[in-house]
Amino acid sequence: METWNHTSSDFILLGLFPPNQTGLVLLLLIIFIFFLASLGNSTMIHLIHVDPRLHTPMYILLSQLSLMDLISISSTVPKMVFNFFSGQKSISFLGCGLQCFFFATMACSEGLLLSSMSYDRYVAICHPLHYPIRMNKRVCVKMMIGSWILGAANSLAHTVYTLHIPYCQSRAIDHFFCDIPAMMTLACMDTWVYEYLVFVSTCLFLLIPFLGITASYGRVLYAVYHMRSKEGRKKAFTTCSTHLTVVTFYYAPFVYTYLRPKTLRTPAEDKKLAVVYAILTPMLNPIIYSLRNKEVLGAMTRAFPILFSKKE
Repeated sequence: METWNHTSSDFILLGLFPPNQTGLVLLLLIIFIFFLASLGNSTMIHLIHVDPRLHTPMYILLSQLSLMDLISISSTVPKMVFNFFSGQKSISFLGCGLQCFFFATMACSEGLLLSSMSYDRYVAICHPLHYPIRMNKRVCVKMMIGSWILGAANSLAHTVYTLHIPYCQSRAIDHFFCDIPAMMTLACMDTWVYEYLVFVSTCLFLLIPFLGITASYGRVLYAVYHMRSKEGRKKAFTTCSTHLTVVTFYYAPFVYTYLRPKTLRTPAEDKKLAVVYAILTPMLNPIIYSLRNKEVLGAMTRAFPILFSKKE
């Protein structure tokens, strides 16, 4: 491995792939995934904005999920691609700070937003008569704003602290973006207190919401099982399974990465897991929600009639 000694305030991103033909092929695959994620999430945002039939709490929250995924993947992949093709590995102090802030904000906010989406489905299926009261547009907006504000506030605190830690000798981050735990290994001071705070934040924004979502969908599936309408059971089960798929892809690698002790973690494994929650999940979310959702498919046919017109 090359040794990178810092001569300025810039950081070095060692990247995800080696600079050879195999690395190029894998990077092209990442670029393709980035294109699909950008197109899919942008399309979801557009459909929910222009179609009045999708102006319901569930789809409004879904539009925010797509926006968060779009910002999240855009904060990491373009810089990784630029560094690979330019042969550079550096990222400025400000650029690293922005990556930390935006990625952490989206991670925390998305965790809270997924909890809001599970609550929406819980009320809709288990307490349908109370749905207009418990999940009206005012409540939905409060959930959205709360997710963004809490995620940004938590991220800002972590980012400011991380950028003020004294770094000595190497500033080479063994990752493809400025991930806070990866940066902690370069500090010249004992960071156990801060690592504990990262652990607490992970529990508050990821683990507890994940447990809450699991319990919520457990109750929902129980209610679905006892539904009299066969069509209602099928629709509710499809919705729940869709949400659970997204939640599992998002939470599982995140929680596994950030809650493990530092002694049990390796940079190579952390980067592989990061590919799942930072790159693959933003691509899968719009695909899963569109292909398994009749309302979204209907909105697509209305918004893009040329693409979905039947041949006579």
